[in-house]
Amino acid sequence: FTRQFSVMIDAGLPLVQCLEILGQQQDNKAFQKVLLQVRQDVEGGLSLAEALRKHPQAFDDLYVNMVAAGEAGGILDTILQRLATYIEKNVKLKSQVRSALIYPVAVVVIAVIVVYIILWKVIPVFASLFEGLGASLPLLTQVIVNVSRFIGNFWWLIFLVVAGVIFGTHQYYQTEGGRYQLDKLLLKLPAIGLLLRKIAVARFCRTLGTLLSSGVAILESLDITARTAGNAVIEEAILIVRKEVEEGKSLADPLTRTEQFPPMVCQMIGVGEQTGAMDTMLSKIADFYEDEVDAAVEGMMALLEPIIISFLGVVIGTIVVAMYLPMFSLISQIG
Repeated sequence: FTRQFSVMIDAGLPLVQCLEILGQQQDNKAFQKVLLQVRQDVEGGLSLAEALRKHPQAFDDLYVNMVAAGEAGGILDTILQRLATYIEKNVKLKSQVRSALIYPVAVVVIAVIVVYIILWKVIPVFASLFEGLGASLPLLTQVIVNVSRFIGNFWWLIFLVVAGVIFGTHQYYQTEGGRYQLDKLLLKLPAIGLLLRKIAVARFCRTLGTLLSSGVAILESLDITARTAGNAVIEEAILIVRKEVEEGKSLADPLTRTEQFPPMVCQMIGVGEQTGAMDTMLSKIADFYEDEVDAAVEGMMALLEPIIISFLGVVIGTIVVAMYLPMFSLISQIG
C-alpha cells in the first residue's frame, strides 16, 4: 500500500483519489474499510496524518509522525518511499527471526510428540510381554517402564502442568517487571542472546535513522524508537538516552553508558553527530547489522541441526536399548 501510494502521489494524483483507488483495490476487507474512512476524513478537511492517527491498529506512531513530517515539508511522496523501504526491511528482519525459530521448534515439538506416543502406547506392550515371560528388568528398563506408566496414568496432570507453565509465563510477561526480567534473561542466553541483541540494534538504527531523515525531531524519534524496540531492556536504555539528550547532551555518550549497544555502534553514531550525517550513519549501521543477523541465523541453523539430531538419537536410542536389555537376559536364560 505504502509503495503504491508514494508512486501515485509522485505522479501528481490528488490525495483523495489515491486513497479511493487504493481502498477499492484492497483484498483485505478490514484494511479497505480503514482506507475508505481515511479518504472520507481527508475529504472532510483533516490532514492525512490526523486521519491516519484515528486508526492505530493499522498505522502506528512511526507511520503517522513520518507522514506528518512529509506533509509539513511538502515531500510526502519521498517520505512514503522511505516508509515503504523501512517496512520492507522490518518485515525481512522479522522473517529471518521466524525462519531461525520455526525449524528447531517444529523438530522439537514433533520429537516430543513421537517420544510421548512411544512411551504411552508402545512401551506398555513390551512391559506386558516381559511381565508375562517373567523376565527380570534391568534398572534402565524399569525406569523407562515407570515413566511410561506415569504418562499413561497421569497424562492429564502433564497437560495441566505444561498449560499452567505456558499460561503463567505469558501472564508474567504481560507485567512490566516480568517483561523486563524475561527480556533481560533472553539477552543473556548463549547464541540466541547475541542474535536478539543484533536484531535490537538493527531495528533501533533503522527506525531512528528513518525518522530523523524524514524530519521528525530527535526527542520524538527516540520516544517512537523506544516503543518499537521489541525488548524492555533496550527500551529502557533508549529512554535513559532520551532523557540525557533532552538535557542537552550528545546521543553517543549516553548510548555508551547504557552498555546495551556495541562500542562500534556508539562510535559510529558519534561520528555521525560530528559530521551532521547521523541519519546516513544510522542507515549504514542498520544495513551492517541486518547482514550480521543473516549470518547469525545461518550459523545458528547450522549449529542447531546436529545438536537436535544428536539429542533425538540419544533419547530414541536409550528407549530402544532399554527395551532390548531384558530380551538379552531371556535369550541367555533359554541358552
